[in-house]
Formats: sequence, C-alpha cells, structure tokens
Amino acid sequence: MILTVFGATGQVGKHVVKEALAMGHTVRAFGRSIESLIDKDLSNDQLMAIKGYVFDEKDVLSAVSGADAVISVLGGSFDGKDQTRSLGIKNIAEQMEKAGVKRIVALGGMGILNAEGDDNGLLIDQPDYPEQYKPVGFEHLAAFRTLEASSLAWTFICSPDILDQPGNRQYITSAGNAPNPNHYQIAAGDLADCMLQCVQKSQYLLQRVGISRL
Repeated sequence: MILTVFGATGQVGKHVVKEALAMGHTVRAFGRSIESLIDKDLSNDQLMAIKGYVFDEKDVLSAVSGADAVISVLGGSFDGKDQTRSLGIKNIAEQMEKAGVKRIVALGGMGILNAEGDDNGLLIDQPDYPEQYKPVGFEHLAAFRTLEASSLAWTFICSPDILDQPGNRQYITSAGNAPNPNHYQIAAGDLADCMLQCVQKSQYLLQRVGISRL
C-alpha cells in the first residue's frame, strides 16, 4: 500500500512512518524539514521523503497522486493562529479529490467528540471546556468540518494529551464519544498504530474516534 503522510517529522508522524515501513507499506513522508527522515535508522527503499509546503497546491497534489491512502498528523501552534491544521487539511482534501484518492485518516483533538449524553453537542461547546484548549480545538473543528463536507472516505481520530513515547498497543477506542475508561492520555506510538489499523482494515469510515490508553 502507498501511504502519503503529512506531518511526518512530528511527534506522532515519526511513529506513523516507522510503523508503516515495518508493516511493509511504501511511505511518502511529506514535510518542510525532512532531513531527520534521511538517516540510518529509517533507511528503507520504501521510504520517499518529500520536501514540500502543505499550503502549496502543486506540492500536495504531487504527494497524494497515486497514493492508496493519506494519513494527516499535522501540527501547528497551540494558539491556532497559524491555521496549519484547518487550512492544511482543506488543501489536502481538495488535492485528494482532484487526484481521485479517497481514503484519509486525520488526527484531531478530543474536543470534537460528542459530549456525554448529548449526541447533538460537542465537548468543545460545553461550558466547562477549558479555555486554554479552545483555540487549537477550533482549528481541529474546522479541519473536521472540511472532511465532513468532502467526498472523501475519512476517519477523524480525536486525541487526548499525547505522550511522546512508543506504544504498547494497550489502548481503547470508541466511535463518536470518549472511550470508557478514559485516562485522557495516549502514547504517540499507539496513535500511530490506531491510524494505520484504520487504514489497513477500513475501520471507522466517516466517523470520529475517541482513544485512550488503558
């Protein structure tokens, strides 16, 4: 399978690239600073490091054309002012539609899940949602709305706090809502595993997904 990974050099992206290669996939790792991908640890004939700008239509179209699926783990500033997540996904979705590539698994935040007992409201809309998380949360919401309105076969992983560590595959997922139990944490390696499993097994199509470590 040919996978294009946006945000490939970030906290979660580096785990996605490593695990995807270990699974035997061909990986197109897209980013502005890809030098860290060209080292002995990741040396692999199946890895193509692509230096590009996620807001550039030609760069993104070239990266997604001919891919079987796209994984987006775009980062950005915590205050959301750079709009990397929202406008990046917008460009990715548009170029995927041009290229006829349908499958995307994208990373967002937990605030985009349904509030408990309220299928019509999101966690980010609740009065007790922390103010400091709202700017980045609204970026995730805009990214989700873009995917929801597209013709793509999307999955939106709504992550809690991410631990910068490998995974142990001891995690739980839930469609639409936060999982139970919910420890409000997930290892970067387990996020990568979840996203790759969603691609390989066509899981959670057109759904938001809550996730937590066990």
